This record gives sequence, structure tokens and C-alpha cells, in this order.
Amino acid sequence: MRMRLLAILVLAASLLSGCGYNQIQINDESVTAAWSEVLNQYKRRADLIPNLVSVVQGYASHEKEVLTRVTEARANVAGLKATPELINDPEAFAKFQKAQGDLGGALSRLLVVAENYPQLKADANIRDLQAQVEGTENRITVARNRYIKSVQEYNVSVRTFPNNLTAMVMGWKTKANFTVDDEKAMSAPPAIKFDAPAAPAKPAPPAAPAAPGGVPGYS
Repeated sequence: MRMRLLAILVLAASLLSGCGYNQIQINDESVTAAWSEVLNQYKRRADLIPNLVSVVQGYASHEKEVLTRVTEARANVAGLKATPELINDPEAFAKFQKAQGDLGGALSRLLVVAENYPQLKADANIRDLQAQVEGTENRITVARNRYIKSVQEYNVSVRTFPNNLTAMVMGWKTKANFTVDDEKAMSAPPAIKFDAPAAPAKPAPPAAPAAPGGVPGYS
């Protein structure tokens, strides 16, 4: 009886392995882990912003528009529920990506403001925060790249035969991935002009008038 049960279990395991069930599970766990790292780095960036705003405000309080935008962008990001289920909802994922993009843009403008004020630029706190922001942005890029690769492997595993049959039965679908903002604009070749436009030709000066009483060709 035990041998028969063991044989059934071995057969079931081989069938599950052959239909891609195990591989899909492995890829799904990789996506979840990669997504957690993306969220971790985004949170690190969000945690730096209040200190950065505080230092900039001390030197450039009249830059209210820039300070307000970065604060509002951070609040929009905080208002989104970045749960693991988000990667299974393309619409919610797109909103998350846009919110993070808006925050990144507002943060860049805030750093430009810091560069425009010599006293602020020389402040040790701002230099330290800028270095931390730069390091965080690099970590975000690495984390996003890992997530993109993990999602690509998972999506391939649920779309190729025979794994796609297992995915269909289990209700597993492809996951949302990061995309490049304004992809059409980025794909357009830049207009390159090496020479300045030629200056318009100057009109010829008018002919000198003839001497009074004289006839051309005669003295």
C-alpha cells in the first residue's frame, strides 16, 4: 500500500514538473522578491525627501512652487497601496509607475534649486542628502532592472507550451512590467544641425546719380 502511494506521488510530481507547474512557482517567487526590493528602494527615496525639503526651505523658502510639488508628489505616492497584489493589476501598476515618475521629476527640480544657491550648495547637510538621493536612484535603477528581468522570465513561462496549459487551468496570467515613459518621443531621431542657417543676401547699393546737366559719356 505504501509503495503504491509512493509511486502515485512520484508520478504526480513528475507530471507537475513536466507541465511547468514548479517552474512557474519558482518564477513567481522571483518576481515577488524583486518587487519587494523595488518598493524598498522607493521607500528609501521617499524617506529622504522630508529632510531634503527642510534644508532647502531654510535657504530658499520663496521657492514655494518647487517645494509644494515635491511634497504633493510624495503624498500621492504614499497614498497608493503598494501591495504584492499590485503587480497583478496592470491599471493599478500604471498608476503606481506614474506617481513614482512624478515624484522623481519633482525631486530633480528640487535638486536643481539646490544647485542654484551657493550657500545652500555649500551646506554639508544638502551635500550628504544629495549623495544619498543619487545612491538611491542608482539602487532604484538596479532594482527595477531585476524586476523587469524576473517578470520577463515569469511571463515567458506562463505563455509558452506546455506551461501555458497549466497557467490556463490555474488562472495564472502575465504580470505588469515597467515601461519607458513617452516611448514614441524617445524613439524619434533628434534633429541634428551642424551649420547655422545662411544669412540672407544683402541688396545691392543703389547706383550713384549722374552729375547735374551732364550727359552720360560726354564732358
